[in-house]
Amino acid sequence: MIAWKNLDTTAAYKKLQGLKGRVNLQEAMSGENGEKRVKEYSVPMAGGLTYHYAAKQVDADVLAALKELAEEMQLTEKYAALYNGEVINTGEKRLVLHQLTRGQLGENVMADGVNKREFYVGEQKKAADFANKVHAGEITNAAGEITNAAGEKFTTVVQIGIGGSDLGPRAMYLALENWAKQNGCFKMQARFISNVDPDDAASVLKDIDVAHSLFVLVSKSGTTLETLTNESFVKDALKNAGLDPAKHMVAVTSETSPLAKSSDYLAAFFMDDYIGGRYSSTSCVGGAVLSLAFGPDVFARFLNGAAEEDKLATNPDLLKNPAMLDALIGVYERNVQGYPATAVLPYSQALSRFPAHLQQLDMESNGKSVNRFGEPVSYVTGPVIFGEPGTNGQHSFYQLLHQGTDIVPLQFVGFRRNQAGMDVDIQGSTSQQKLCANVAAQIMAFACGKQDENPNKSFAGGRPSSIIIGEQLTPEALGALLAHFENKVMFQGFAWNLNSFDQEGVQLGKVLAKRVLAHDTDGALRAFSDLLGI
Repeated sequence: MIAWKNLDTTAAYKKLQGLKGRVNLQEAMSGENGEKRVKEYSVPMAGGLTYHYAAKQVDADVLAALKELAEEMQLTEKYAALYNGEVINTGEKRLVLHQLTRGQLGENVMADGVNKREFYVGEQKKAADFANKVHAGEITNAAGEITNAAGEKFTTVVQIGIGGSDLGPRAMYLALENWAKQNGCFKMQARFISNVDPDDAASVLKDIDVAHSLFVLVSKSGTTLETLTNESFVKDALKNAGLDPAKHMVAVTSETSPLAKSSDYLAAFFMDDYIGGRYSSTSCVGGAVLSLAFGPDVFARFLNGAAEEDKLATNPDLLKNPAMLDALIGVYERNVQGYPATAVLPYSQALSRFPAHLQQLDMESNGKSVNRFGEPVSYVTGPVIFGEPGTNGQHSFYQLLHQGTDIVPLQFVGFRRNQAGMDVDIQGSTSQQKLCANVAAQIMAFACGKQDENPNKSFAGGRPSSIIIGEQLTPEALGALLAHFENKVMFQGFAWNLNSFDQEGVQLGKVLAKRVLAHDTDGALRAFSDLLGI
C-alpha cells in the first residue's frame, strides 16, 4: 500500500537534518582521500555514461539516511505505480506515460480502450515511414506525392511549437547534429520557430528555401495561441511564394484536436494527455522532427538509451540507481543544506540548449508550494535551474559560483571525445583535452578553493558538484541523459509529495493575455496594455 506523505513527516528527513555540514569538501577531496572518493563514489548509467558524485557533501552516513528516505517515501513503489498506469497526475486526474514511448517497464497499460504502448509505437512507426518516404522522395499522399508543391525533395524541416514542443526537440536536434554529420546520418537541416514575436518566424523564414521546406506543427490541443499564430505566419509565407501550404505541413497533435483530421496537413501523428509537453521528446513531438533530420534509426537508438536508463531507475538499491541517487542528494542539498539553485554545466557545445530544456523540465514540474492534495507544504521544493556550456560559462557567471554569497550545487556533463572528429593540437594539447582539463579543474576549484592573503583572491571552496561522464555524445548517451534527468525530477517530486506532472502556474498569464487581446481590461492591466500599444 503506497502512502503519500510530506517530506517533513518522515523519520529519515529528521535524521538527515542532524547530518548537516558533516562533510568538509576540502578535506574529503584532497590528496588520497579525494582519489579514493572519485573511484568509489560513482554509479554506471546507460549509454556508456557514469554518474560521479565524489565532490558532493555526502558520506556513508548521509547515504544511509538517504537510502532510508527512499524506502520510507516508497520511491521505487511510486515509480512502479506510474509506469503500471496508476493516476499519478492528481491535479488533472491523468496517467503519466512518457516512459511507454521508449519501452515497456511493467504491465500492459490500457487507457481509452487501447494498449498505450502499442499506440505510441504505432505513431512512431507512422512518423518513421513518413520520414523514410520524404528522404526517398516517394509519392504517398492522396494525390500520390509527399514532396513539395513542385514535386521536388524537401531539404529542410521546421518545427513550429512552444514550451515542451520546442525546448526538448530543439535541444535533442542540436545535441546530435554534429554527430549525424560525422556518421553519415544527416538527412535534413532542422530549424525551430517558437516565440510569438514575429522576429522569430521571420528570421527562420528568411534563412530557408520555403519551397523545399517541410513544416511540423506541434500542438496537443490544436489551440495553442502562439503556435497557431506562427502557423499563420508560415502559411502566409508559403502562399506569397506561390506554394500550397497543405503540401508543406504535417501536424503532431491529439486525436481529438481540430488539427487531427484537417486537410491542411500531409499527415498527422498523434500524442495524448498522458504525456506532458516537457516529457514529450521521446514521443512524436520529438520523433517526427528528429526522424526527418537524422532518420528513424537514429531516433530509435535515442529511444533505446532512454529505455535502458528507465530500467536502471527501477532498482530499489539507491547506490545502483543513478537517477534516484542524484535526486535525493539534490533533496538533501535543497532541504537540509539550504541551497537555492542548481547550475547545469555541460562541457559540450552540442548540449548548448540542454540546460534550457532542463530548466523547463525541473521548474515547471517541481515549482510548487502545495502538495499533491493541494495542501501547502512547510518546506522548500524545486530549486532554480540555470546553466550554459563550458567553457563559455567560466567567462561569465562562474564568478558568483566561486565567490558569491550563495552556494550553488553544480551538475557537470563531460565527454572524452568530441562529435565532429576535428581538432587541433596547440601548445601541447588538443582542443578536446583543453575542454576536459577545464572541467576537471573546475570540479576541484569549487570543492577545495584556495586561501590567499588577498581576500579578493581567496576562494572558500566547499561548493559541491557532480559530473556525468561518457566517451562521446551518441544517440544512446543522449537518450540516457534525458531519461536520467526526467527520472531525477520525478523522484524529487515524490520526495516532496508534489504532483510533478501538471503546470497550473502557466495558465493564469494565458487567460489574462486573451482578455487583453479581446480588450476586456481595466485598471493596471488596461494601463499596461495601453503602454504596449495593444
